[in-house]
Amino acid sequence: MVAVASTMRDLGTPASDFSLPDVRNQNQLVQLGDFDDKPLLVMFICNHCPYVLHLIEPLVKIANKAQEDGFGVVAISANDVDVYPQDGPEQMRRFADQHGFDFPYLFDETQSVAKAYRAACTPDFFVYSRQHRLQYRGQMDGSRPSNNHPVDGQDLTAALQAVLAEKPTTEKQTPSIGCNIKWRPGNEPDYF
Repeated sequence: MVAVASTMRDLGTPASDFSLPDVRNQNQLVQLGDFDDKPLLVMFICNHCPYVLHLIEPLVKIANKAQEDGFGVVAISANDVDVYPQDGPEQMRRFADQHGFDFPYLFDETQSVAKAYRAACTPDFFVYSRQHRLQYRGQMDGSRPSNNHPVDGQDLTAALQAVLAEKPTTEKQTPSIGCNIKWRPGNEPDYF
């Protein structure tokens, strides 16, 4: 298991547009514009990554609560399903059902949205203001499959609370760590 860190995109960067099918809702398209005037949580995850599986239960609780509190919330899977069929749309739907997602789980088949967000790993978290400006990017918390830190969602929860209250997020933001996004051959991004 080789760990990759998130790219730590510049704070203040506008959210990139997207229009992707939601595997939970008969592939209905979900777009950035669906969340106008809402703060936004964008998470790049997948079904099989040990880093995602390590966090999935508290991650879903945090994301479901964020949605209840007024955030737009989306999870996006962008892995190459030819090589990783366990991350395909039908498996994504089952994974979302199994773990109680109340938010859309979007399939980025072309990987263009992952590239636009400069996503690097699973999980990779991005929190945007109501104006869709990046306020937080980084880890959910300090827990990893290889350490004994509590899976408490401390960093992500603090960022969500600050953005909801329209207050600044902490300047100290630690990169997320996880498995690299499984890019299709020849489709690797230029930001590594």
